[in-house]
Amino acid sequence: MPAIRFRLVNVFAETAFGGNPLAVIEDGGALSDADMQLVARQFNLSETTFLLPSDCAAARIRIFTPSYEMPFAGHPTIGSAHVVSALFKAGERFALEMAAGIIPVWLQDGHWTLAANKPTFRPMAATAAELAAMLNLPETAIAGPALWVNCGTEQPMIPLASVADVHACRPQPALMARFSKNTAGQAKAYIFARTPEGFESRYFWMPDESSVNEDPGTGSACANLGGWWQATQGGLPLDARIRQGTCIERPNRLTLKVHDGQIHVGGQVVELGGADLHW
Repeated sequence: MPAIRFRLVNVFAETAFGGNPLAVIEDGGALSDADMQLVARQFNLSETTFLLPSDCAAARIRIFTPSYEMPFAGHPTIGSAHVVSALFKAGERFALEMAAGIIPVWLQDGHWTLAANKPTFRPMAATAAELAAMLNLPETAIAGPALWVNCGTEQPMIPLASVADVHACRPQPALMARFSKNTAGQAKAYIFARTPEGFESRYFWMPDESSVNEDPGTGSACANLGGWWQATQGGLPLDARIRQGTCIERPNRLTLKVHDGQIHVGGQVVELGGADLHW
């Protein structure tokens, strides 16, 4: 196998070691699906992306967690856009081809933004009491309608009454597996509460049936929050800053704009460096 070049970037970062880490493989053309999964498992980040040629966009992006491939995710899209722009001289406005569709991206004032797909919705079957028990919170912490939203990957949007409730959340694995599995069979939970500038949020997912991991910065969930806003707020526009990663000391700052039916998610990218893989 020839040397495979990769870059390591932090997405939604405002400092060198903030944000959500992402490994970007510059050329995935020589790799099989099994190779890509092994590389993603080796990095053991929330996602690793692989750049490929595209007939309809600046590049085709494949996204792998350590366990499976994803059709869309926000921080891999934003981080890959940063690399595609520099590596392929794609400029500051172009599109990326994902399994979930064509995603427009653009750079303005050092800030990358993506335009999310139109969301779909369905209600969560779990009651407020069941969701509260799942999150180890009082029932009064559940602040409004919880919805499954899908702008490319389906996630549960669960509004909470306060930032203190967001910070106090301690998901229970057995209940999360029971009440919060999406149509792909993946147990996830995105919780959020209003702040003066936007929202404080956390995102949890289950790598297996007995443990819960927390993601520091989740662009797909931020896009789905925009979908939740569209579904629950009667068409009101939104221009918000989202804080995530506070409780795991990995600060992420995302922007979310909802206007005229469009959902835009953005943030800064800090590149830490790169090297070669050999095997």
